[in-house]
Amino acid sequence: MGSKELTKEELLKIERNIGKILRAGVFVSTTVIIIGILMFLLSGHSGYAEGVWPDKFNEILSGLVEFKALAWLMTGLFLLILTPVLRVVASIVAFAKEGDKLYVAITTLVLIILIVAMFVGHGGAKIGRHSGFSTCIFSIKLIL
Repeated sequence: MGSKELTKEELLKIERNIGKILRAGVFVSTTVIIIGILMFLLSGHSGYAEGVWPDKFNEILSGLVEFKALAWLMTGLFLLILTPVLRVVASIVAFAKEGDKLYVAITTLVLIILIVAMFVGHGGAKIGRHSGFSTCIFSIKLIL
């Protein structure tokens, strides 16, 4: 363990805060996904031409501002994926407060692996002419 031992009450508070982060992430992502589904059901289309979907971050942001259903669904899914990553960041902070350098290092390594995997997954995995990210978008489009 580290040099600064936390009391059980302090550890419980940290765990509660991490739980709040997870609940908030799931709630916000679910809300955004539901908005996207409702927009799709009410309009009857994704907001994009047939066979077209946004595959860049700025295109998704533009779609949000323009209230395009698919952009809202994609944002909700992105937020849902981001939620456990935020939990890892919160764990790094918690371990640092506890003074546990080993777990800070291990959890930081996990965070680095997650970040690298997101970028490699975005452009690395190719199915035909599509990247992994585009394939995910295409899958969402097929569901709609």
